[in-house]
Amino acid sequence: MDKSRTGLGLAIMAGLIVLGVMLPVTASKLKSYDRTVNVKGLCEKEVKADKAIWPLVFKAVGNDLATVYSQMESNCAVIKEFLVKGGISENEISVSAPAISDKFAQEYGSNDRTFRYVAKTTVTVCTKDVDKVLALMSDQMSLVRKGITLESDWDARTEFSYESLNDIKPEMIEEATRNAREVAQKFAQDSESKLGKIKQASQGTFSIEDRDSNTPYIKKVRVVTSVVYYLKK
Repeated sequence: MDKSRTGLGLAIMAGLIVLGVMLPVTASKLKSYDRTVNVKGLCEKEVKADKAIWPLVFKAVGNDLATVYSQMESNCAVIKEFLVKGGISENEISVSAPAISDKFAQEYGSNDRTFRYVAKTTVTVCTKDVDKVLALMSDQMSLVRKGITLESDWDARTEFSYESLNDIKPEMIEEATRNAREVAQKFAQDSESKLGKIKQASQGTFSIEDRDSNTPYIKKVRVVTSVVYYLKK
């Protein structure tokens, strides 16, 4: 009985000794896992817009409603011919119903009532062929020579968009992550550490904006990734 108790005591003592030796090592390893570096990787890319929405807004004025309607139809026909000759297909062109105001029926407003009726309508081009739109926009003087003046207000602003983001997402995320690793590697070297595995990573939101106000058909795509790396001694 005494021998068994003695053996058990020795075994417990040996276990405690081993545990005492291992605890500092384990604590050291656990502490090393607490050392991390949080870095961000940026990727920017310039792309050309792949969709254009071009509203061509124009007005017709007169004192006879039938004449105003006739002028609107004539102008629409001229504009559509101009677009089709420029390479825009019929199914890429839509025409809105004209908005007509009667100045004589308005109680308030401008005193300029030379013409009773003012009609406004929009011929809209929606196409993926951005180059054709750009070429036609630079040739708008041919419409002016035919007596058609296009509006230049906010409603007539051409919209250019980029809809092929999914095609470039993988390579941009890869580049942003690679940039983040380069930053982390430099930090590890400066701190006399070694770069470990990734602890956590998150992909930022993609943003698409005009490169500048003069070339809205050139877009700047941007993404930022955030990565947390372990650092090792």
